[in-house]
Amino acid sequence: MNGTEAIEGASVPQSPNAKKVYKLVLTGGPCGGKTTGQERVATFFENIGWKVFTVPETATVLLGGGVKFAELTTQQSYEFQKDLLKTLVRIEDVFFNQAALIADRNVLIICDRGAMDPSAYIDPVGWKKMLDECSFDQFSLREDRYNQVVHMVTAADGAEQFYTLSNNNTRKEGVVQAKNQDELTRQVWIGHPYVDIVDNTNCKSFDDKILKLIEAVCYRIGISVGDRLHKNSKKRKWLVRAFDLSHFPKFEEFKVTHDYLLSDNNSIQVRIRTRTQNNRTTYTITSRHIRNDETVETRMKINEREYQRYLTMKDRGRATIHKQRRCFSYGNQYFNLDVYVEPLPPASHGQIMILETYTTNVGETTLPPFMDVVKEITGDPQYSMYEISKRPGSAADTFQGEFESQIFSDD
Repeated sequence: MNGTEAIEGASVPQSPNAKKVYKLVLTGGPCGGKTTGQERVATFFENIGWKVFTVPETATVLLGGGVKFAELTTQQSYEFQKDLLKTLVRIEDVFFNQAALIADRNVLIICDRGAMDPSAYIDPVGWKKMLDECSFDQFSLREDRYNQVVHMVTAADGAEQFYTLSNNNTRKEGVVQAKNQDELTRQVWIGHPYVDIVDNTNCKSFDDKILKLIEAVCYRIGISVGDRLHKNSKKRKWLVRAFDLSHFPKFEEFKVTHDYLLSDNNSIQVRIRTRTQNNRTTYTITSRHIRNDETVETRMKINEREYQRYLTMKDRGRATIHKQRRCFSYGNQYFNLDVYVEPLPPASHGQIMILETYTTNVGETTLPPFMDVVKEITGDPQYSMYEISKRPGSAADTFQGEFESQIFSDD
């Protein structure tokens, strides 16, 4: 195989006929709609032919058995959280293994909270100790284990009239405590590559919020929902001149590279990505194709060996994109700040900083005040990674294909 070999359309991962196993975490604050959301998502995917596994919330199972935090000593509480983490991982692994054995259907695994959630209730030193004692590492639990994390914002934040404790006997939080717990839970997933925050904004009813959830999951998987759902969520992007580091909230930072691959089908665009933190790297391949006049995007984790194989198919008419990606939460929005770093692609004409988020807000989005924003660039092809990667004078620079007028995410 040589550097000029193209990906054939039929061999692109996650083609319409390829089996998917998709691991989804539903997390969030108290009374956020997680339980109902799990049922509705499961029903939706079962109706379109998927096999669905729903992993129960380990904490609810254990606390429902009579464990009461108020009665535990500090050491007992620590040991309980450690047992909870080990049990959670083991239960999930049972479902993961079963899903891998299903050969004839797509499989969705919905985890009622995930392996990072227990860290919201433990100080950082205790969490590090716990991971070491369990032979776990944070990078693997957060980066490698799940395809997507959806955080359902508590009704105590924006839908206070619907906040109730009656539907969960283990729940004791008041409104203020619920908001605080919601924020703590949200923070522990910062750094996962695909986090969606489903809040109560623009929701006239609880059903509107559930539709937001289903939309977010369908979008990430790459499922075209047609008229079955009203798709409000979209990615918005802003050009940033500078930012005030002293006012930055908690964040996770990654080194990211993107390479576009050759394809013998102009209706298919394929890209590979590395995402590195503390010398640990994850690898992803993303493909986009046009189906029934709609652009569908699919992503799949790959290993290093597969990544190196795909890299031999790199489109030499496009430069490698190098970024520093900073992931953080501000208000009820999950943001990525992408800073293009050396070696810069020629078409960038210098360093670029782009702020992006997914939002269902129709009007103005509240942007972090510590960002000096130049302008919104949503839909501007000049700032799409696909355009920036082009080498002047190359075939990629002169070719006008089906994707030239399409706007894509740059995850």
